Amino acid sequence: MEDYGRIIIHLEELIQASGLSKNKVSQRAEMQRTQLNNYCKNEVARVDLAVLARLCHVLGVGIDELLEYRPPETESADAPNTHT
Repeated sequence: MEDYGRIIIHLEELIQASGLSKNKVSQRAEMQRTQLNNYCKNEVARVDLAVLARLCHVLGVGIDELLEYRPPETESADAPNTHT
């Protein structure tokens, strides 16, 4: 399968910076604590846009602070190009 990069959720760092506890964030964002932990550990297969909106609201951040796209690792310059 081709590597398209990945999405990183910076929730753990944002919660720490906010000074709120994870319990408080999960309550205010109306989500289960286990769901919050999965988002913190980047163990979410399908993100819920409503959850992302609530997290942004509770933490006072934009979506660009919460999510980051990391492109795939670049191939070395002398490696043959196998993509057509």
